[in-house]
Amino acid sequence: MRRFLLIVAVAGVVLAPAAPAFAHTGDIPGATAYRTAVTSVSAPGIEVRAVEAGARLELSNPTGHPVEVLGYAGEPYLEIRPDGTWQNVSSPAAYINETAAGEAVPASADATAPPTWRKLSDSTTVRWHDQRTQWLNPSKPPQSVADPSRSHRLRDWTVPLRVQTTVYEVRGTLDWEPPPVAWLWWAGAGLAGLAAAALLHRWPRSVRAVALVAALAPLAYGVMSLLDGTTPSPVLFLAGLMALAAVYRHPPFFLALTGAVVALFAGFNETRVFFASVVPTTGPDWLVRLAVALALGAGAGLAVTGLLRMRSAVPAPAPDAVAV
Repeated sequence: MRRFLLIVAVAGVVLAPAAPAFAHTGDIPGATAYRTAVTSVSAPGIEVRAVEAGARLELSNPTGHPVEVLGYAGEPYLEIRPDGTWQNVSSPAAYINETAAGEAVPASADATAPPTWRKLSDSTTVRWHDQRTQWLNPSKPPQSVADPSRSHRLRDWTVPLRVQTTVYEVRGTLDWEPPPVAWLWWAGAGLAGLAAAALLHRWPRSVRAVALVAALAPLAYGVMSLLDGTTPSPVLFLAGLMALAAVYRHPPFFLALTGAVVALFAGFNETRVFFASVVPTTGPDWLVRLAVALALGAGAGLAVTGLLRMRSAVPAPAPDAVAV
């Protein structure tokens, strides 16, 4: 009974920080309804991709010669050199891309002025916000209002690069994406939980397989976030490592605790992705939703199984002696 109360207490502590996150359903940091994609880069050897759910572009220059990113008026904005990345502080883009919308650009920013370079880092990879790739209107696109059930191509965009005197282009697309059907993912998580619990009840030795699923789901989510340049919650990795440990050693108490942590932290607390069209991870968005649904379902199955095994291990009280 003491162990059961301890698990309930731990679950309460876990659920407490999870509840406010769930109250803001769909408000996942970095999530958006607009998908920015890079389709081609004409500059030889230059690599460009959209990161952070399309909020930034990332350019890598392994060529050994300088490459300029041009600003909105065609002025030098960034220069990625062999010794690092430099920014032209005279470029209006240097202020427009880093300040809040509507904030005035200082008078010192002049696209026609000679460049004033400031070193940003020693890296030959740089990330920046670029309004040419974004939907800046606070209102939804008319196409999405008229037909919110499907994707809509909003525009093709270009960002110019310059190598010495030759101008190249990064080309891409901007699309509006409809939100996913959230209840289907909730239903899938519920079915995963029922399937995990039934499997563990019918074949107790399947605990290793279920624990492996519970481990891989949050770890995959965390790695996909890292590859996109975002910083995932460390608890995703903690939950995954706990479940990975349960693959090899699974006493009832540890099984119940691990299942609760995975279900609440890596599952329930991340169900915001069920409502987000584009999430800040690499790979397809449905894969992230699948990882969360599996974490919620497999974690719940492990938690319930651990509790039931703890209960069955408690010896039944001896019957009262009958006086003769």
